[in-house]
Amino acid sequence: MRILLVEDDVGIASSLREGLERHGFEVTHTASGRAAIGEAAAFDLVLLDLGLPDIDGKEVCREIRGSSEVPIIVTTARGDEIDRVVLLELGADDYMVKPFGFRELVARIGAVTRRYSRKASDRAVLRIGRLHIDLDARRVHVGDDEVELTPKEFDLLAMLAERPGAVRTREDIIDEVWDVNWFGPTKTLDVHVSSLRRKLGHAEWISTVRGVGYRLESCE
Repeated sequence: MRILLVEDDVGIASSLREGLERHGFEVTHTASGRAAIGEAAAFDLVLLDLGLPDIDGKEVCREIRGSSEVPIIVTTARGDEIDRVVLLELGADDYMVKPFGFRELVARIGAVTRRYSRKASDRAVLRIGRLHIDLDARRVHVGDDEVELTPKEFDLLAMLAERPGAVRTREDIIDEVWDVNWFGPTKTLDVHVSSLRRKLGHAEWISTVRGVGYRLESCE
């Protein structure tokens, strides 16, 4: 697996690179956010620090996700909840606050890449009433209108659509769409559900089952 390591601290970058290469990863390092934006699509995963010298890491995340589906794991010293929520909204797949254990980093890389591998193997269009979800092309339509979703919004909607009418617990959704090792705020899920309802145009598409989770309805 080829990893693009975006980190401005030479000491941290050297340590991460050495450890990742011991685990069989091929690592390319850059301290430039702008360089990362241009190169990210050529890699299998991006390990992105937020504190870059030329451009804010949030903007790097936004730009990469706007042109590529490459998995992004953010590594940063910023631990505020708002930073976590914003980055996930921008398309990051996971978020690790420094300092973190190297073993945990490797585990999260594995979890993120497994999720992408499962997505790549899907070849189906889910149809629930007027809602059509193309799992291969990762496109969503309500009737004739295409709905633009972030990667996490798409993953959340696709999971709910696998079993329309069934209640999916908050824990199951977090484990599947984010990560079994996810330690971020659970209200991130509520933020994504709210955004999905707005983008789909009908709040009734996704029902809240109080104290349990969410259910996708069939709205004509």
